[in-house]
Amino acid sequence: MVELRALVIVLGDQLDLDAAAFDGFEPGRDAVWMAEVAEESTHVASGKPRTAMFLAAMRHFAQALDAAGRPLHYMPLDSADNRGSLAGQLLADIALLRPTRLVVTEPGEWRVLQILRSVAQACDLQLDVRDDRHFFCSAREFAAHAKGRKSLRMEYFYREQRRRHGVLMDPQGEDSPLGGQWNFDADNREAFGPAGPGALPPPIRFEPDAVTREVITLVTSRFAEHPGHLESFSWPVTRAQALQSLQSFITDRLPLFGRYQDALWPGNPWLYHAHLSAALNLKLLNPREVVAAAQAAYHGGHAPLASVEGFIRQILGWREYVRGIYWMQMPGYLERNALGAHEDLPGFYWNSATDMACLNDALTQTLTHGYANHIQRLMVTGLFALMLGVEPRQVHAWYLAVYVDAVEWVELPNTLGMGQYADGGMMGSKPYIATGKYIDRMGPYCKGCRYDPAQRTGDTACPFTTLYWDFLMRHEAPMAKNPRMAPQVKNMARLDDAQRQAVRARAAAIRRGEVGAAVQAKGAAALKAQPHA
Repeated sequence: MVELRALVIVLGDQLDLDAAAFDGFEPGRDAVWMAEVAEESTHVASGKPRTAMFLAAMRHFAQALDAAGRPLHYMPLDSADNRGSLAGQLLADIALLRPTRLVVTEPGEWRVLQILRSVAQACDLQLDVRDDRHFFCSAREFAAHAKGRKSLRMEYFYREQRRRHGVLMDPQGEDSPLGGQWNFDADNREAFGPAGPGALPPPIRFEPDAVTREVITLVTSRFAEHPGHLESFSWPVTRAQALQSLQSFITDRLPLFGRYQDALWPGNPWLYHAHLSAALNLKLLNPREVVAAAQAAYHGGHAPLASVEGFIRQILGWREYVRGIYWMQMPGYLERNALGAHEDLPGFYWNSATDMACLNDALTQTLTHGYANHIQRLMVTGLFALMLGVEPRQVHAWYLAVYVDAVEWVELPNTLGMGQYADGGMMGSKPYIATGKYIDRMGPYCKGCRYDPAQRTGDTACPFTTLYWDFLMRHEAPMAKNPRMAPQVKNMARLDDAQRQAVRARAAAIRRGEVGAAVQAKGAAALKAQPHA
């Protein structure tokens, strides 16, 4: 029997044949290891769409490995020999295969990296952890960028990345961005008019093949009590499908992406967004090819600079920035709670049983598709949790559970830092708080809702508006010291004691679940609460 030199570990978010873990791979001496384990769907109550996305993509990648001639040891979730946990399964297979060392591309989750290190130590094996070339910026390079800075801001990091990689730079101008400015965000905040988004281009969706149908059946049975639905599952789960999704976005959606990237419209989950994050985060797409395609669309006259810049900023700027924050701050980042928030996450986050129109739409969409756009995440679901005062770790567990693109390196900083201000301002210079009037500006939800965004107290007061004023009162002292929040705090001076007391009473009723926590529409009784972590 030929001795197995290296066992190359491939995790569910590392589905890239060109990953660093495969450098020097020799089919006659090395083998690949992959495992589907229940623990990865139960350490948070992973929603059915998210679990199906990972498992279907993993099984299709196993086929790609076979086609590439790379020996593979694969443990399916439904195997009688499955040990149920990453550590348990890897330990069992190391005992069987007896490799001389382990190789892995750096994981996307601190918890998983510790598991692999513990297993390697227990087996007295070298663990070769290799840089993830998928990203423009390594964790070490980000740490070098952060060194010596009193505060971190994505905008400065983004400009540095633009210069370093020559993205959207003016070839005629020394160190000058195309269009003479780095950021076109001010041009990218339009809402749809009263007529709505009009005839949207149809999203590219993929009919599940036999492999994906098997996964859907398995997930439906094995995780029946987990949140979400699989009837409409049609995400890209192969490299070829991911490339089709990229081309579809560039052709059909990128030209208007910038203008409407913050816009909302009821019952329209896709709008002009890219829907590429899941494929990117599972490594079915490389961000370099995504950025290159967007740049080519601008240079070819297909998409305006404002749209292209706004999109590239999310990939080259924000995505890379949050990863740097994650690896620089873990594991302590997970425990951050700068605002001392300790409320429980409302149960309706797991079943959409709320009569707040904007929240109901975002939650229903999330549970149906495993997807919501960034404004729904930040300024609807995240905003409500922040102003309600939900414990950040509970909010994190929900986001990690329900979205198909959720991997902790990207989800945790976005949730705890950007969404909940739990890091005290590391990710963003202010908490993102707003009354219901913000949502009213960005979409027509309020027109069909029983709550009035202009009212902060009374039976018809919008919970968002009530909680906005309550948030400012609860955090008045620290917010008054924040230059960007001070004007909002000053607005409270017009509230007398009676008005403040009325706000507090209404906010307390919202926290007790007496406001907003029950759907009034027909069929609400059929809704069933889902478990959560």
